[in-house]
Amino acid sequence: LGAGGVVVRFAGPTLAAAAGSAPLVPVPLRRGDRTLGGALSWSAPAPLASFDAASPFHGLAVPAEVTVGRQVLAEPTLELPDRTWARLADGTPLVTADRRGDGWLVLIHTTAGPAWSNLALSGLFGDMLGRLVALSARRPAAARPGRLAPHRVFDGFARLGAPGPAARPLEDGAVASAPFGPAHPPGVYGPPQARRARNLGDGIDSLAPLGALPSGVAVTTGTASAERPLKPWLLGLAFALVIVDLIAALALRGLFGRRGPAIAAALVGAIVIGGATARPATADDAAAVAAANRTWLAFVVTGDRRLDATTRAGLEGLAHVLNRRSAVEAAGARGVDIERDELAFFPLLYWAVAPDQPTPSPAARRRLNAYLANGGTILFDTRDQRTGSGALGRGPGGHALGRLTAGLEIPALAPVPPDHVLTKAFYLLREFPGRYAGGRLWVEADAERRRDGVSAVLIGANDWAGAWALDPSGRPLFPAVPGGERQRELAYRVGVNLVMYALTGNYKADQVHVPAILERLGQ
Repeated sequence: LGAGGVVVRFAGPTLAAAAGSAPLVPVPLRRGDRTLGGALSWSAPAPLASFDAASPFHGLAVPAEVTVGRQVLAEPTLELPDRTWARLADGTPLVTADRRGDGWLVLIHTTAGPAWSNLALSGLFGDMLGRLVALSARRPAAARPGRLAPHRVFDGFARLGAPGPAARPLEDGAVASAPFGPAHPPGVYGPPQARRARNLGDGIDSLAPLGALPSGVAVTTGTASAERPLKPWLLGLAFALVIVDLIAALALRGLFGRRGPAIAAALVGAIVIGGATARPATADDAAAVAAANRTWLAFVVTGDRRLDATTRAGLEGLAHVLNRRSAVEAAGARGVDIERDELAFFPLLYWAVAPDQPTPSPAARRRLNAYLANGGTILFDTRDQRTGSGALGRGPGGHALGRLTAGLEIPALAPVPPDHVLTKAFYLLREFPGRYAGGRLWVEADAERRRDGVSAVLIGANDWAGAWALDPSGRPLFPAVPGGERQRELAYRVGVNLVMYALTGNYKADQVHVPAILERLGQ
């Protein structure tokens, strides 16, 4: 062991009987053995777990049919996890090892034959012993004489492949010091049990600029790509062909008469003028495409940095829950400036009411009214349920809500009834808690008659974003009172239902097909 060897021991009845005082073992052992399976046991032979990354057996495939029926057990100590190289599926150590000098003392906690396990009859057993034999070959280069034949080498294009006819073996002690060239290229040398890597970087002492090149060698500098996008030209050509086909069809039907050339010239001129005046793509176009191609959880930017950061963290947390629990593929949270951003890309806007938020301009109010009239939904969260006033009350959030919504076409509202779609859009809910509990959620009173049953406006005061918000490590930013983590879970369910409600409408309220479905189910 002191010179770098490996001693492999196997368990058996003798070792099990003397386990408490057994010499030459890597870990303390319990006396006796453990039996898995058999006529007098409720358990069954245990399979092997996959090998850890730190184990020399890492990467070997573990067959499902390999099981262990008996083994000796190790005493639980602080060093046991670091000395375990293989485990059973229940976590019990199967192979343990300890460093002794330059070598290893290895114990396999079952027999070398099939008496206690069928491991010895599997191909995995041979692979494991091969890895253990390879450990004994890892001695210092000075103590390992011989020549190492090239196994896999790199060519001039950094491609790893079989060595060519020019590659020659290397002396064991000269793997890093031998000059690089066709005879000794970088790569992997040596037999399977003692591979050595020869790295090109080990032979580079310093970097120097390239000297003068021979005559006749062309030198070019890096330039921008010469590629040109053909999409606009191909689309224009396709449109021109459509117009030509239209002109030909009208001409064959005799609809042009003597004015045909003039009409054709006018159409061609319109195409040319349209192409010449086409507006180039801008950054706003790229932002619109990015917003339209993904499902975003949008929130209104209030100007209060702390509040906006909390809202963003809350919607990011809700997006994570939606992606894990539902078919919604939410891209994350996205802030929206109601004064300049396009709102049509977002089916639901979360508006955390800030007492000091500036009143929307007339242009912003027109944009918001158009958004509500064309299918958008805004969830106003006054966040003042902790004061006892709640939404539509006399709290600070309620006063700010009245000022911010002045001029908006908000329909008549009513508390969510027990049979509303929001109570069953995904989860079955009876209340709608957030960071705070007890407040009502208000919806449009007659939304079922239009907009596919989706309310244009929802108003609450329970600070849902505060309940959803997580820090970068995944821990909640704020406590949920008074219900704690159970209330936070209900808040996430409220958020899932809100998003499902905005995206899918009243499909859960549609009872037209229920009789046919029940008939198909035999009920």
